[in-house]
Formats: sequence, C-alpha cells, structure tokens
Amino acid sequence: MSVNYGSHRTVVGAHYGMRDWLSQRVTAVVMAIFTVLVIGQVIFSKGPIRYELWAGIFSPQWMRTLTFVVFMALFYHVWVGMRNIFMDYVKPYSVRFVMHVFAIVWLTGCTGWAIQVLWRL
Repeated sequence: MSVNYGSHRTVVGAHYGMRDWLSQRVTAVVMAIFTVLVIGQVIFSKGPIRYELWAGIFSPQWMRTLTFVVFMALFYHVWVGMRNIFMDYVKPYSVRFVMHVFAIVWLTGCTGWAIQVLWRL
C-alpha cells in the first residue's frame, strides 16, 4: 500500500536563500546611502577637489566609523555573492573549499587594510 504524503516537498541544503537575498539588499542600500552622502559632501564643498577636501571629509570620527561599517557591508556583500557563485558553479568540493578559504583570507586582509587606511595604524 502506498502512502500519500501530499504535496510537501523535502528540500535539503543550506537554506540560505531568503537570508542571502535580504543581506544583499540591505548591504547594497547601506553602500548606496553612503555613496550619496560622500557625493553630496563633494558637490556642496567649496574650492577645488584636492587631497585636503578628501582628508577633511574623512577626518571626523563618525565618518571613519561609518566608512568602516560600509566596508564591512561591502565585504559581507562580496562574501555572500562569491559563496553563492562557488556553491552554484564549482562542483568539486576540494576546489570549492580552496576558493572559499581564499575568499575569506582575501576579505580578512582587505578588512585589515581598511582599518589601517581609516585610522592610519
């Protein structure tokens, strides 16, 4: 005798779909708002656009912190995108694992570099 379980489908996997989709949108909005803020500061500044202007924009502590938050959003945005690409298109587990590790190491290095640039360590 066969048992009918209805239309319920068993789905296996990491279940990242909605969380990844939402994180990509949220981080993109954060980066877009920051970009508009910086462009607005450049447009409404007086005088030529030189090093002094850029240094003045990023000298307040709140702007450095906001910039670091945007860098973290960017790095997370990149990580989600690259991880999904690796999971979708790289089938051999060993190759995918190496690519994941490389991406993590690269993004960690970029985070360290961002800290050094923003706080001149």
